[in-house]
Amino acid sequence: MLKRFKGKDHIKGITQVKSSTQKALRIKIIEFYPDLEPFMSEIFPKKSQLTLVKCEERISLYTLNNDVLFFKISETIYPHLRLLHKYPDAFLKVQADKGVIKSILSGANLMCPGLTSKGGYCPENIEVENIVSIMVEGKEHAIAVGVAKMSSNDIKLINKGIGIENIHYIGDNLWNLVLD
Repeated sequence: MLKRFKGKDHIKGITQVKSSTQKALRIKIIEFYPDLEPFMSEIFPKKSQLTLVKCEERISLYTLNNDVLFFKISETIYPHLRLLHKYPDAFLKVQADKGVIKSILSGANLMCPGLTSKGGYCPENIEVENIVSIMVEGKEHAIAVGVAKMSSNDIKLINKGIGIENIHYIGDNLWNLVLD
């Protein structure tokens, strides 16, 4: 989904987020990611000024001190990978075998066999459209943010096709974006 995002060239406008909108955003983020609730005061400190960066292709970035915290595509809010690294236990995780790392870091989707082979792991509680942290065997941090295209049950039973759609990965234009 972010494959069309071209970094700074894609930015249409930058505005400060009103405190009422910021409050509504916090509530929406907690709905999407309930395990992030204990960390919300760290993520959005009191009196902090959140900035909305509107981009082409219906992409919006929510930033604090020029660091992207979340991005929104259409109506779905996704965490930036750096936020996943800071709060890894607040998100669902899948683990791919180490053979797929190069493909994922090139933007490829995660196929079911990468999750079911030796070194892969798919927890029981994943449903279609869940946002997940993509880990790789032997790596400490997530390398990508993805969206489940199948439930964990289907991933294990069917074991074919795209299991997780790769939305944002280390090295993509959003990862490399520098706002000043």
